[in-house]
Amino acid sequence: MTTLKQTTLHDAHVAAGARMVDFAGWSMPVHYGSQLEEHHGVRREAGMFDVSHMTVVDVTGSGARDYLRHLLANDVDKLKENGRALYSCMLNEQGGVLDDLITYRREQGYRVVVNAATRDKDLAWMQQVARDMPGAPQVSVQERDDLDMIAVQGPKARELCLPLLPEALRADVEALSPFRACEWQDWFVARTGYTGEDGFEVVLPKGETRALWDALAAAGVRPTGLGARDTLRLEAGMNLYGTDMDEQVSPLESGLGWTVALAPADRDFMGRAALEKQKAEGVPRRLVGLVLEGRGVLRGHMPVSAGEAGQGETTSGSFSPTLGVAIALARIPAGAGEQVQVEIRGKQVPARVVKPPFVRNGQALVEIH
Repeated sequence: MTTLKQTTLHDAHVAAGARMVDFAGWSMPVHYGSQLEEHHGVRREAGMFDVSHMTVVDVTGSGARDYLRHLLANDVDKLKENGRALYSCMLNEQGGVLDDLITYRREQGYRVVVNAATRDKDLAWMQQVARDMPGAPQVSVQERDDLDMIAVQGPKARELCLPLLPEALRADVEALSPFRACEWQDWFVARTGYTGEDGFEVVLPKGETRALWDALAAAGVRPTGLGARDTLRLEAGMNLYGTDMDEQVSPLESGLGWTVALAPADRDFMGRAALEKQKAEGVPRRLVGLVLEGRGVLRGHMPVSAGEAGQGETTSGSFSPTLGVAIALARIPAGAGEQVQVEIRGKQVPARVVKPPFVRNGQALVEIH
């Protein structure tokens, strides 16, 4: 029997009464008693997530820029100054998504944060691409397993978190714009999120993690599990790797065409030729949002009928606590209209096609009939 890995905060989760589950080989909290209350807590006040199972990778060396411009579908040359962040997919040669990740420009190179479930695959691929690149650029790809990460999200996240950060960081953190980061010593704070709410991701040394977690809890920031994290990110219209995209689909079929930088034309990134071919031939499917208009709950992998346009399926689905209806992301034929039918327990239930996100900063962005 495989022993699950534990984060630094494992004992804190257990002490708080968390229900622990196996997530990508890690023992992680799915909720602390009420997933619904945790979801609303983030939307209305502030919640915190242990995301230390995610992988921080530092990319340094004189060839780091050229390496990342080849590795990623988005272009790190968009990062014009230190502290800026870039969301991108990392593709295979067939244009399939190996992972989605965020890259930060730093004074001494770049920092990449990759998903826990794809850690081993990602690190192996990143090392392989570095070895195989023409000209053998001078680049170091180093996993930072000495660091943890806590995400603090919600309308009160900034005011509750800021006083608890090292004093030397506070002024810079307070001034952060969205999709920016700053750092001091081994503390690294970013204003990028996965819930549709404002807040921070705090990367910090393992020896200081429990003290920050306990201080946040004492300040009124609610511990929040993976269950609420999933409904929050779904409402925010954010893809989950392995569910809404994987190696079998391209970013063009995953609502992520905006993350693919085809200009300049001479940038040869992994998967470029496959994406250009797909774009020229016509992208056959698109990822959309669905709002259920009949009774039922949407889950992943439910058949979706788009009439004469053809068939598709849901990729993620759940009841939306904020909207009070069932919502989903679904991959459907490119020519599908605004109304589809979802098969739920053998019955065809009507659903409306919408453009994600469903919720942002606590406000509904889709009309609920």
